Amino acid sequence: MSKIKLLLNEVFQQAKLDSGKTKKYPLALYLKIHLETFNVYLDEKTFVRYYDAYVLEKGKETEPDSDTLNKLSHYLGYKDFTDFSRTFVKKDDETNKTTVKISVDDDEESLAEKLSKIVINITNEQYFKVPDFLKKNGMGIVEMVFLVLLVTGGVVFSKDKKSVFGFSSIWNDPAIEKPYMYWDKDRYIASDSSFINPQTDVVPMDPTKFVYQKKITRPDTLTIENAVDKVWYDKSDNHVEFFTNYGTHPENGKTLKAATPHIVETYGGENASLELADN
Repeated sequence: MSKIKLLLNEVFQQAKLDSGKTKKYPLALYLKIHLETFNVYLDEKTFVRYYDAYVLEKGKETEPDSDTLNKLSHYLGYKDFTDFSRTFVKKDDETNKTTVKISVDDDEESLAEKLSKIVINITNEQYFKVPDFLKKNGMGIVEMVFLVLLVTGGVVFSKDKKSVFGFSSIWNDPAIEKPYMYWDKDRYIASDSSFINPQTDVVPMDPTKFVYQKKITRPDTLTIENAVDKVWYDKSDNHVEFFTNYGTHPENGKTLKAATPHIVETYGGENASLELADN
């Protein structure tokens, strides 16, 4: 499968998750309207042609221009089409699956100590880089392992006596199997119940949001290099909050915007101290 075909298939798949639509024309209309946020200005007929050609494989493939490819990749959470091409691994593509082995020395006494000794080896050529701001925003060892899964698309853990985990992908996380989730301060929490309390907005489980959407609790770690077009923000009442994924603000429902140099310089880094004090 070509990278362009893979990209467009993933764009429509993401649109299904975001909109709840499954048919071609509603998806095309949703993408026409929603992608204007990403400065993609294509009519619904163009998206219908893309769907026919690249998803149904019934029409002539007309390649989007490079600017459109970059913006569609941005919609999926990538910096540009080159970034998508380097890092995306389709979940059912066994030949490109990254293997992550976790081993722990036998002489460790506690699980906490064992986790601190985890060694992760990326054994294929998939591009992998963890931005500094993710390392400093409350991500422990287990969450860092999850991040490996998100970036590489699939993993296999050893199952000998030194194994700590026994799952092959974050998408097998039992939490995702729960029917509901709710936002709790800086991330989504899975729930079996549609009601927690009157102040909590419980919504149907959305695996993409559950895995990827988190509030950045350390905006002082953001820089032009690690944040521009890589994180998203909401500004309400002169207060800025940063998030790790696009979409809407989990609490006020406003559409999140891609962080610009001005926003990062004004509300991140050393200028984030007042924001932190307010929290």
